[in-house]
This record gives sequence, C-alpha cells and structure tokens, in this order.
Amino acid sequence: YAGPATLILTSLASGPKHGYVLTKDVEGFSGVYLAPGTLYAALDRLVENGLIEGLEVEGRRRPYRITANGVTALRGQLEAQRMVAEVGLGRIAGSLALP
Repeated sequence: YAGPATLILTSLASGPKHGYVLTKDVEGFSGVYLAPGTLYAALDRLVENGLIEGLEVEGRRRPYRITANGVTALRGQLEAQRMVAEVGLGRIAGSLALP
C-alpha cells in the first residue's frame, strides 16, 4: 500500500475526512498533491480492501475513516519505510566516509 494509499491512510489516522480536506492535509504534511483521479481511485481501492470505510454523505461530500485493518496495514507500511530509510541513511553516511 505504498504511494497515495500510505498518504491517505496517514491522513485518516488523525480522523475522518472528505476528499478536499484529505488532499489539503496530504499536501500539507508531505508536499504531495493528489489529483482527483489519483485520490478517488486510491480511495476506491482502500474501501475495496477494507482499509477505510465511507461514512454517511454530508451534503455532497462523503467522509472516509480508517478501519482497524487500515491501521494495521499503515503501521506495517510505515515500519517497512523506516527500515529502508535507516538502511539508506546508513549507507549514505558510510559512503561519505570513503575517500
């Protein structure tokens, strides 16, 4: 669930949001703009996989929230990303010590 899915799950970890607020939140914490096609395709996949659920429509907007399975998947993805980051940073530090 890398890429947009991880960004969306991270946003929803702080509470339910609809599409526009999701886009703004993701852009705010990651600097990544999710175009509507990307956002809604990812939301559909996350719902299909049981990682998020749509809530009752508010006007024209449908908020989404992360499920327990979504929290578990997000935790696993972020731990894997942390491991990759630590290895990469360690290798960069090692390469800087080389002549």
